Amino acid sequence: MAKTEKPKNVAAEIKGIAQDVYQTVLKNRQPELRIPLRALNNVKYDPKEGYFEIMGKMAARTLTASTVKTFAQSLRMMALSKQLVETDDIATKREAYYVSKNWDEARFMEQVESDTIMDDIEAMLMVNREQLGFIPEEKGGDVAGKLIVIDKDETGKELRIDCTKFGSGAYSIPITVEHLRFETKADFVLVIETAGLFQRLVKHGYWKKANCILISMGGVPTRACRRFIRRLSDELKIPVFAFVDSDPYGFGSIYRTLKVGSGNAAHINKYFCVPKAQFLGVTPQDIIDYKLPTHPLKEVDIKKIKDLLKNDPFIKHHKEWQKALELMAKMGVRSEQQSFAAYGLNYVMDTYLPEKLKNPKSWLP
Repeated sequence: MAKTEKPKNVAAEIKGIAQDVYQTVLKNRQPELRIPLRALNNVKYDPKEGYFEIMGKMAARTLTASTVKTFAQSLRMMALSKQLVETDDIATKREAYYVSKNWDEARFMEQVESDTIMDDIEAMLMVNREQLGFIPEEKGGDVAGKLIVIDKDETGKELRIDCTKFGSGAYSIPITVEHLRFETKADFVLVIETAGLFQRLVKHGYWKKANCILISMGGVPTRACRRFIRRLSDELKIPVFAFVDSDPYGFGSIYRTLKVGSGNAAHINKYFCVPKAQFLGVTPQDIIDYKLPTHPLKEVDIKKIKDLLKNDPFIKHHKEWQKALELMAKMGVRSEQQSFAAYGLNYVMDTYLPEKLKNPKSWLP
């Protein structure tokens, strides 16, 4: 959460919603919960702000015979959140799902159902799920290189964690990162899609040669990973470069989510995206320039390209991305980060990355 904004009193807001529902029922009227519509067609992209912002479309969940279970589940989930907040406790998303097994007819049958309700409440209150007391299962990402993370142990004593001292391993980003402080003399952050390439760069000490911080996203970055990178970008005033596969998923899901967020999380994108990030590679032009091994685009890839060009506000704003996707569609191929290994296992860090870093004109916004 942004430090400049006053934290919301989540428990009080939940109590207010419950009172409204109760008073409406007493008046023999149907209560409803109004939830912002979380989709690309309800977001706007303003390059000055740098992220997807939610617009005004709302979905109303009215209590009827057909919605009674979902309505009850929403209220029970809010009650659980209120309890967690008031007792300063937490529950993982999986634990929240199992808590519902005591809710009789309102219990969830699958976790995807409880996750959706949790997202609805998050959007309704315009907070992130951590403020509701719910935390994800997955870890945030891995870090190596020229960064000192200042954390605290269980007694409150300060811990200085040197990310250069993990040998062949790495520092693991915690689920919540707001309490962390940072020190660095690095020139930039390199955010990497795949854990395998991250490990190669760590093993061979690329961060020493390039004086940088390496962060592994492991696919679409988690909220904690994005928030960690955002804080590095904002507080240390350090450039962030993304290095992902050259395919529609890498462009339109992994990088786009890192830089501007997603339609589904538009209500909290301003906290979890990295507007100043730049796309280093791999670009479709790199496939040509470096004569990289490729794979043919699948039908799902072609569909993704068409969808991005037609519906994605970020892509529609940047002609550079439109040209890149159109070139990919024309070539009919995609390529992976690891494809540079065709010229030697360390070609990516000995040749490709140094050349790309010296050529800003080859980057994408």
